[in-house]
Amino acid sequence: MTTNFDKIKARLADKINLLPTDPGVYKMFDESGKIIYVGKAKNLRNRVRTYFRKINPTDRNTTKVRAMVSHIHDFEYVVTKNESEALTLEANLIKQYQPHYNILLKDDKHFPYIRVDLRKDYPVFTVVKRLENDGAKYLGPYISTFLLRDALTAIRDYFPVRHCKKDIEKSIAKRERPCLMYHIHKCCAPCSGNVSREEYHRLVSNVIDFLQGNTSEILADLEAKMKKASDDLDFETAAVYRDRIIAISALAEKQQASTSKGVGRDVFAVHQAENDSLIYALFVRDGKVIGTQSYFLKGDDEEPQEVIGSFLKQFYTLNSDIPKEILLSILPDEHEAIEEWFKELSGHSVHIVLPQRGDKKALVDMAIKNAQTDLEKRHALQRRAWERGEGALMQLAQAIGLDYIPTRIECYDNSHLFGRDMVGAMIVFTNGQPDKKGYRRFRIKMQEGGDDYLAMREVLTRRFERALKNDEKFIELPDLIIVDGGRGQLNVALEVLEQYSFEHIPVIGLAERNEEIIQPDNPKPLALDRHSAPQHLIERIRDEAHRFAITYHRNLRSKSALYSVLDNIEGIGEKRKRALFDKFITIDAIKQATVEQLLEVKGMTRPAAEKVYAFFHKEKAKSEGDTE
Repeated sequence: MTTNFDKIKARLADKINLLPTDPGVYKMFDESGKIIYVGKAKNLRNRVRTYFRKINPTDRNTTKVRAMVSHIHDFEYVVTKNESEALTLEANLIKQYQPHYNILLKDDKHFPYIRVDLRKDYPVFTVVKRLENDGAKYLGPYISTFLLRDALTAIRDYFPVRHCKKDIEKSIAKRERPCLMYHIHKCCAPCSGNVSREEYHRLVSNVIDFLQGNTSEILADLEAKMKKASDDLDFETAAVYRDRIIAISALAEKQQASTSKGVGRDVFAVHQAENDSLIYALFVRDGKVIGTQSYFLKGDDEEPQEVIGSFLKQFYTLNSDIPKEILLSILPDEHEAIEEWFKELSGHSVHIVLPQRGDKKALVDMAIKNAQTDLEKRHALQRRAWERGEGALMQLAQAIGLDYIPTRIECYDNSHLFGRDMVGAMIVFTNGQPDKKGYRRFRIKMQEGGDDYLAMREVLTRRFERALKNDEKFIELPDLIIVDGGRGQLNVALEVLEQYSFEHIPVIGLAERNEEIIQPDNPKPLALDRHSAPQHLIERIRDEAHRFAITYHRNLRSKSALYSVLDNIEGIGEKRKRALFDKFITIDAIKQATVEQLLEVKGMTRPAAEKVYAFFHKEKAKSEGDTE
């Protein structure tokens, strides 16, 4: 019997035989033309052939390779000068296309840099996650977020460069006044036009020197200013300069220790469990661990050597700071080629080491232990999330007799105060989690003294009428409906569903007294274990519906209260009432507003604004007179 595997091999046989024996990169395509795998090879012909040979069933990668090959429709290749060039191209293509069958670094975390564009007249210092070839200057990377925070704080506190996004030329042309930062001596206010480009760039140069650890001139200048202030008996200013000297000296030492190229080592350990791989990293500078990070990789049934090799290639294309020494828990098969590639990228020799004893081995062991702990924690959180979501849905379905998992659940609740301003709420949970884009609220039109049954009927009627009209906001139907209330609300829901031919949608009620489930065909309430996952799920759903309804009701009540007061003012109709509410939100805010502030309201005229102002101030004067 001819298999799909054999058909693919026969179709591509001639193309495989014509492959060169040079180093290069190959791309596998599926039938739609999408890249599903990218690889590099010392010998393209030999490497690509391995995918189509008879696979040993005992190989760990058998399942993945067969799955991938079964989807290969074609392949292309690029010949490179050497293996190092092939590594570069492979890493860039994986980063660009994220092929399905490659090991992919899912936690695409980048160490931040501080960027400054010296081509600008008045540049600002910003934090970015990537190096770009845009002509700007980049400082970093900052492996430690604490160090980055300290550096940014130091720039703000000790160097009066600007931090705003103003258009300086426009600000100067408009003769804008300097902002508060200038008055507290944390900005030199180039927007005022009193700072030349040359003066500002000297200040920027001082900041760059500080960030690079070159602080001798800065400190000398501060010491001279401190001495002058002291000589002038201005001890308060001298103390400020003294504190700056101490702070900058301390931060400069940290900067130099942690950001210098080629200093220190990176440590990586891989741990695998349940078809998942996690890399734990330690970043060591000046003999100290200054940063740690976990990286999760997508790729089933991969050997740890392949996982760590793929990780290194992707990681150091995202982060340019390659240390001279990289310690690993296991060596990748191509570690020598990776070393040569890293040497070309960094401009210095790089050693990939598997330590056997001593301090280096202790660092690797620490990374291994943390990798195990982090992956166990990740799996525990995934299990907990499954239990709260899909697992709870499965158990709920079983408890109420459904033969499928209710992916979309809608819950309905009403809210009112003594029958006034009655509202209805519909909330949606998808796969056991709140789906807020599906939330809907209803202002009850038939206000009948707080009749919950009539309100529930109106909400459900409006919801399913709009579904029948193919309203995009209501067209998606639920797999299960929960109504907050007892048998009465449940019967109302059943009648509406039958009226609109949606009786196939299951519906349950949730009695508030004992948190019991009311079912249509069961005269007895169903009580779940109070500590079970499905019980917690329906309580979360009910509480969210209650919260959403209450919030809407409060907003409506506040608006109604405001409207009722505004009804007494001549010339304030519905549009102006709505505009006043949108602007000021509360009655107190309107009372305190001046005529000029009231004029800022959309559609407000001066006569109308004066009437609003007079009304509230007349009421205030009357109130004060009554008090007296």
